[in-house]
Amino acid sequence: MNLHQFRFVQEAARRNLNLTEAAKALHTSQPGVSKAIIEFEEELGIEVFARHGKRLKRITEPGAQVLKSIDIILREVGNLKRIGEQYSLQDSGTLSIASTHTQARYILPSPIAKLRQSFPKVNISLHQGSPDQVAKMLIDEVAEIGIATESLADYAELVTLPCYEWQHMLVMPADHKLAKVSELTLQDLAKEPLVTYHPTFTGRTKIDAAFAAKKLEPRMAIEAIDSDVIKTYVRAGLGVGIVAEMAVNAEMEKDLVVKPAGHLFGKNTARVAFKRSAYLRNFIYTFTELISPRLTRDLVSKALAGYSDDFSL
Repeated sequence: MNLHQFRFVQEAARRNLNLTEAAKALHTSQPGVSKAIIEFEEELGIEVFARHGKRLKRITEPGAQVLKSIDIILREVGNLKRIGEQYSLQDSGTLSIASTHTQARYILPSPIAKLRQSFPKVNISLHQGSPDQVAKMLIDEVAEIGIATESLADYAELVTLPCYEWQHMLVMPADHKLAKVSELTLQDLAKEPLVTYHPTFTGRTKIDAAFAAKKLEPRMAIEAIDSDVIKTYVRAGLGVGIVAEMAVNAEMEKDLVVKPAGHLFGKNTARVAFKRSAYLRNFIYTFTELISPRLTRDLVSKALAGYSDDFSL
Protein backbone atom coordinates (compact mmCIF):
# COMPACT_ATOMS: atom_id res chain seq x y z
CA MET A 1 0.00 0.00 0.00
CA ASN A 2 1.13 3.59 -0.60
CA LEU A 3 0.20 7.23 0.00
CA HIS A 4 -1.47 7.53 -3.41
CA GLN A 5 -3.92 4.79 -2.47
CA PHE A 6 -4.57 6.47 0.89
CA ARG A 7 -5.38 9.75 -0.83
CA PHE A 8 -7.63 8.10 -3.42
CA VAL A 9 -9.64 6.30 -0.71
CA GLN A 10 -9.91 9.44 1.41
CA GLU A 11 -10.98 11.63 -1.50
CA ALA A 12 -13.58 9.10 -2.64
CA ALA A 13 -15.14 9.27 0.83
CA ARG A 14 -14.98 13.07 0.86
CA ARG A 15 -16.67 13.30 -2.55
CA ASN A 16 -19.70 11.26 -1.50
CA LEU A 17 -18.32 8.14 -3.23
CA ASN A 18 -18.27 9.89 -6.62
CA LEU A 19 -15.08 8.62 -8.27
CA THR A 20 -15.35 11.09 -11.15
CA GLU A 21 -15.32 14.02 -8.72
CA ALA A 22 -12.52 12.40 -6.68
CA ALA A 23 -10.43 12.00 -9.84
CA LYS A 24 -10.98 15.66 -10.77
CA ALA A 25 -9.92 16.80 -7.30
CA LEU A 26 -6.77 14.66 -7.50
CA HIS A 27 -5.99 15.61 -11.12
CA THR A 28 -6.00 12.03 -12.31
CA SER A 29 -8.29 9.62 -14.19
CA GLN A 30 -11.40 7.94 -12.82
CA PRO A 31 -10.26 4.44 -13.90
CA GLY A 32 -6.93 5.05 -12.16
CA VAL A 33 -8.68 5.94 -8.90
CA SER A 34 -10.97 2.91 -9.14
CA LYS A 35 -8.07 0.55 -9.86
CA ALA A 36 -5.98 1.91 -6.99
CA ILE A 37 -8.86 1.50 -4.51
CA ILE A 38 -9.49 -2.10 -5.63
CA GLU A 39 -5.77 -2.95 -5.29
CA PHE A 40 -5.77 -1.37 -1.83
CA GLU A 41 -8.79 -3.43 -0.75
CA GLU A 42 -7.22 -6.62 -2.12
CA GLU A 43 -4.04 -5.94 -0.16
CA LEU A 44 -6.03 -5.34 3.04
CA GLY A 45 -8.28 -8.33 2.45
CA ILE A 46 -11.46 -6.33 3.15
CA GLU A 47 -13.88 -4.11 1.25
CA VAL A 48 -13.64 -0.46 2.22
CA PHE A 49 -16.62 0.37 0.00
CA ALA A 50 -19.74 -1.67 -0.76
CA ARG A 51 -20.59 -1.60 -4.46
CA HIS A 52 -23.52 -1.90 -6.80
CA GLY A 53 -21.98 -2.90 -10.08
CA LYS A 54 -19.06 -0.54 -10.58
CA ARG A 55 -20.53 2.22 -8.41
CA LEU A 56 -19.57 2.78 -4.80
CA LYS A 57 -22.73 2.70 -2.67
CA ARG A 58 -21.57 3.07 0.93
CA ILE A 59 -18.63 2.79 3.31
CA THR A 60 -18.47 -0.59 5.02
CA GLU A 61 -18.05 -1.01 8.78
CA PRO A 62 -14.36 -2.03 8.52
CA GLY A 63 -13.99 0.67 5.84
CA ALA A 64 -14.98 3.33 8.38
CA GLN A 65 -12.14 2.18 10.64
CA VAL A 66 -9.72 2.16 7.70
CA LEU A 67 -10.70 5.74 6.83
CA LYS A 68 -9.99 6.87 10.40
CA SER A 69 -6.48 5.38 10.16
CA ILE A 70 -5.92 6.95 6.73
CA ASP A 71 -6.95 10.36 8.09
CA ILE A 72 -4.37 10.02 10.89
CA ILE A 73 -1.63 8.85 8.51
CA LEU A 74 -2.19 11.64 5.99
CA ARG A 75 -2.46 14.24 8.75
CA GLU A 76 0.90 13.14 10.11
CA VAL A 77 2.39 13.20 6.59
CA GLY A 78 1.21 16.80 6.37
CA ASN A 79 2.78 17.50 9.76
CA LEU A 80 6.07 16.03 8.57
CA LYS A 81 6.05 18.39 5.60
CA ARG A 82 5.36 21.35 7.86
CA ILE A 83 8.14 20.33 10.24
CA GLY A 84 10.49 20.21 7.26
CA GLU A 85 9.32 23.63 6.11
CA GLN A 86 9.67 25.00 9.64
CA TYR A 87 13.34 24.09 9.89
CA SER A 88 14.38 24.54 6.27
CA LEU A 89 12.57 27.81 5.59
CA GLN A 90 12.51 29.10 9.19
CA ASP A 91 10.41 32.29 9.17
CA SER A 92 8.99 32.09 5.67
CA GLY A 93 6.19 30.29 3.90
CA THR A 94 2.43 30.77 3.52
CA LEU A 95 -0.12 31.14 6.29
CA SER A 96 -3.57 30.01 5.11
CA ILE A 97 -6.43 31.56 7.08
CA ALA A 98 -10.14 30.71 6.79
CA SER A 99 -12.63 33.21 8.17
CA THR A 100 -16.06 34.72 7.75
CA HIS A 101 -16.41 38.06 6.00
CA THR A 102 -16.93 39.94 9.28
CA GLN A 103 -13.72 38.58 10.81
CA ALA A 104 -11.74 39.17 7.60
CA ARG A 105 -13.03 42.73 7.24
CA TYR A 106 -12.95 44.01 10.81
CA ILE A 107 -10.73 41.80 13.01
CA LEU A 108 -7.91 40.34 10.92
CA PRO A 109 -6.36 43.37 9.13
CA SER A 110 -4.42 44.57 12.19
CA PRO A 111 -2.98 41.18 13.30
CA ILE A 112 -2.13 40.31 9.68
CA ALA A 113 -0.30 43.63 9.25
CA LYS A 114 1.63 43.09 12.49
CA LEU A 115 2.52 39.53 11.48
CA ARG A 116 3.88 40.76 8.15
CA GLN A 117 6.01 43.30 9.99
CA SER A 118 7.52 40.58 12.17
CA PHE A 119 7.71 37.94 9.41
CA PRO A 120 8.08 39.80 6.09
CA LYS A 121 8.78 36.55 4.21
CA VAL A 122 5.46 35.02 5.24
CA ASN A 123 2.70 35.26 2.62
CA ILE A 124 -0.97 35.29 3.62
CA SER A 125 -3.65 33.26 1.87
CA LEU A 126 -7.07 34.40 3.08
CA HIS A 127 -10.14 32.25 2.40
CA GLN A 128 -13.62 33.56 3.20
CA GLY A 129 -16.81 31.56 3.66
CA SER A 130 -19.63 30.63 6.00
CA PRO A 131 -18.71 29.20 9.42
CA ASP A 132 -19.40 25.67 8.14
CA GLN A 133 -17.19 26.34 5.11
CA VAL A 134 -14.46 27.63 7.44
CA ALA A 135 -14.66 24.37 9.39
CA LYS A 136 -14.49 22.29 6.20
CA MET A 137 -11.46 24.23 4.94
CA LEU A 138 -9.65 23.39 8.18
CA ILE A 139 -10.65 19.72 8.04
CA ASP A 140 -9.59 19.49 4.38
CA GLU A 141 -6.31 21.31 5.23
CA VAL A 142 -7.02 24.16 2.82
CA ALA A 143 -6.41 26.43 5.81
CA GLU A 144 -4.31 26.09 8.98
CA ILE A 145 -6.25 28.44 11.24
CA GLY A 146 -9.89 29.48 11.18
CA ILE A 147 -11.89 32.15 12.96
CA ALA A 148 -15.68 32.48 13.18
CA THR A 149 -18.49 32.89 15.69
CA GLU A 150 -20.88 30.12 14.62
CA SER A 151 -20.42 26.36 14.19
CA LEU A 152 -16.69 25.78 14.77
CA ALA A 153 -17.15 24.14 18.18
CA ASP A 154 -19.56 21.61 16.61
CA TYR A 155 -16.83 19.70 14.74
CA ALA A 156 -15.01 16.91 16.58
CA GLU A 157 -12.15 17.09 14.07
CA LEU A 158 -11.28 20.60 15.26
CA VAL A 159 -9.71 22.08 18.36
CA THR A 160 -11.39 25.41 19.09
CA LEU A 161 -10.53 28.14 21.57
CA PRO A 162 -12.62 31.16 22.59
CA CYS A 163 -11.01 34.32 21.34
CA TYR A 164 -13.13 37.31 22.36
CA GLU A 165 -16.72 38.25 23.22
CA TRP A 166 -18.86 40.72 21.34
CA GLN A 167 -22.47 41.90 21.19
CA HIS A 168 -24.84 42.93 18.44
CA MET A 169 -25.56 46.60 17.76
CA LEU A 170 -28.69 48.25 16.38
CA VAL A 171 -28.18 50.79 13.60
CA MET A 172 -30.81 53.15 12.22
CA PRO A 173 -31.07 56.56 10.54
CA ALA A 174 -31.13 59.53 12.93
CA ASP A 175 -34.72 60.35 11.94
CA HIS A 176 -36.05 56.84 12.64
CA LYS A 177 -38.85 56.75 15.23
CA LEU A 178 -36.85 54.37 17.45
CA ALA A 179 -33.70 56.52 17.41
CA LYS A 180 -34.74 58.50 20.47
CA VAL A 181 -36.07 55.51 22.48
CA SER A 182 -33.61 55.00 25.32
CA GLU A 183 -34.30 51.33 26.13
CA LEU A 184 -35.48 49.36 23.10
CA THR A 185 -37.24 46.03 23.58
CA LEU A 186 -37.66 42.98 21.38
CA GLN A 187 -41.33 43.93 21.07
CA ASP A 188 -40.27 47.31 19.61
CA LEU A 189 -38.01 45.60 17.07
CA ALA A 190 -40.58 42.96 16.12
CA LYS A 191 -42.80 45.74 14.75
CA GLU A 192 -40.09 47.00 12.38
CA PRO A 193 -38.57 45.56 9.20
CA LEU A 194 -35.11 44.29 10.14
CA VAL A 195 -31.91 44.11 8.11
CA THR A 196 -29.40 41.62 9.46
CA TYR A 197 -27.24 38.58 8.79
CA HIS A 198 -28.05 35.37 6.97
CA PRO A 199 -29.09 32.64 9.48
CA THR A 200 -25.69 30.91 9.38
CA PHE A 201 -23.57 34.04 10.01
CA THR A 202 -22.35 36.30 12.77
CA GLY A 203 -24.40 35.29 15.78
CA ARG A 204 -27.72 35.17 13.93
CA THR A 205 -28.76 32.12 15.98
CA LYS A 206 -28.71 34.28 19.11
CA ILE A 207 -31.01 36.81 17.43
CA ASP A 208 -33.51 34.18 16.34
CA ALA A 209 -33.42 32.48 19.75
CA ALA A 210 -34.13 35.75 21.56
CA PHE A 211 -37.25 36.48 19.50
CA ALA A 212 -38.41 32.86 19.76
CA ALA A 213 -38.07 32.92 23.56
CA LYS A 214 -40.53 35.84 23.63
CA LYS A 215 -42.78 34.12 21.07
CA LEU A 216 -42.24 36.98 18.63
CA GLU A 217 -41.96 36.71 14.85
CA PRO A 218 -39.57 39.38 13.56
CA ARG A 219 -39.91 40.80 10.04
CA MET A 220 -36.57 39.98 8.42
CA ALA A 221 -36.73 42.34 5.44
CA ILE A 222 -33.20 41.71 4.17
CA GLU A 223 -30.58 39.11 5.09
CA ALA A 224 -26.93 39.49 4.08
CA ILE A 225 -23.47 38.15 4.95
CA ASP A 226 -21.75 41.54 4.70
CA SER A 227 -22.06 44.12 7.50
CA ASP A 228 -21.38 46.99 5.09
CA VAL A 229 -24.25 45.81 2.89
CA ILE A 230 -26.55 45.75 5.92
CA LYS A 231 -25.60 49.34 6.80
CA THR A 232 -26.11 50.43 3.19
CA TYR A 233 -29.71 49.17 3.19
CA VAL A 234 -30.33 50.76 6.58
CA ARG A 235 -29.19 54.09 5.12
CA ALA A 236 -31.65 53.51 2.26
CA GLY A 237 -34.47 53.37 4.83
CA LEU A 238 -35.27 49.68 4.42
CA GLY A 239 -35.25 48.81 8.12
CA VAL A 240 -33.44 48.69 11.45
CA GLY A 241 -30.06 47.01 11.13
CA ILE A 242 -28.60 44.44 13.50
CA VAL A 243 -24.84 44.17 13.03
CA ALA A 244 -21.80 42.90 14.89
CA GLU A 245 -20.17 45.24 17.39
CA MET A 246 -16.84 45.18 15.51
CA ALA A 247 -18.58 46.31 12.31
CA VAL A 248 -19.57 49.75 13.60
CA ASN A 249 -17.24 52.66 14.07
CA ALA A 250 -18.21 55.99 15.65
CA GLU A 251 -16.16 57.91 13.06
CA MET A 252 -17.64 56.06 10.08
CA GLU A 253 -21.26 55.84 11.22
CA LYS A 254 -21.87 59.53 11.96
CA ASP A 255 -25.05 59.46 9.87
CA LEU A 256 -26.49 56.54 11.85
CA VAL A 257 -27.69 56.08 15.41
CA VAL A 258 -25.94 53.10 16.99
CA LYS A 259 -27.37 51.35 20.07
CA PRO A 260 -25.93 48.33 21.94
CA ALA A 261 -28.18 45.25 21.87
CA GLY A 262 -26.38 42.89 24.23
CA HIS A 263 -29.29 43.11 26.68
CA LEU A 264 -31.59 41.81 23.93
CA PHE A 265 -29.51 39.13 22.23
CA GLY A 266 -26.81 38.26 24.75
CA LYS A 267 -23.07 37.91 24.18
CA ASN A 268 -21.39 36.06 21.31
CA THR A 269 -18.02 34.33 21.38
CA ALA A 270 -15.67 34.35 18.42
CA ARG A 271 -13.45 31.26 18.28
CA VAL A 272 -10.22 30.29 16.59
CA ALA A 273 -9.86 26.73 15.37
CA PHE A 274 -7.19 24.30 14.20
CA LYS A 275 -7.41 20.79 12.85
CA ARG A 276 -6.90 18.36 15.72
CA SER A 277 -3.25 17.21 16.14
CA ALA A 278 -2.02 19.74 13.58
CA TYR A 279 1.60 20.89 13.65
CA LEU A 280 1.78 24.68 13.86
CA ARG A 281 4.73 26.68 12.65
CA ASN A 282 6.24 29.40 14.85
CA PHE A 283 4.59 32.28 13.03
CA ILE A 284 1.14 30.70 13.48
CA TYR A 285 1.59 30.80 17.27
CA THR A 286 2.63 34.45 16.91
CA PHE A 287 -0.45 35.14 14.81
CA THR A 288 -2.86 33.61 17.34
CA GLU A 289 -1.46 35.86 20.06
CA LEU A 290 -1.84 38.88 17.77
CA ILE A 291 -5.52 38.02 17.34
CA SER A 292 -5.96 37.79 21.12
CA PRO A 293 -3.27 38.09 23.84
CA ARG A 294 -4.95 35.23 25.74
CA LEU A 295 -4.10 32.81 22.90
CA THR A 296 -0.54 32.22 24.03
CA ARG A 297 1.68 29.52 22.57
CA ASP A 298 1.38 27.58 25.83
CA LEU A 299 -2.43 27.67 25.82
CA VAL A 300 -2.72 26.72 22.12
CA SER A 301 -0.16 23.91 22.52
CA LYS A 302 -2.02 22.47 25.51
CA ALA A 303 -5.32 22.55 23.60
CA LEU A 304 -3.79 20.78 20.59
CA ALA A 305 -2.21 18.18 22.86
CA GLY A 306 -5.63 17.33 24.25
CA TYR A 307 -5.34 18.78 27.75
CA SER A 308 -8.74 19.10 29.42
CA ASP A 309 -8.09 22.49 31.00
CA ASP A 310 -10.92 25.00 31.03
CA PHE A 311 -10.06 27.35 28.17
CA SER A 312 -13.22 29.44 28.46
CA LEU A 313 -13.02 33.23 28.52
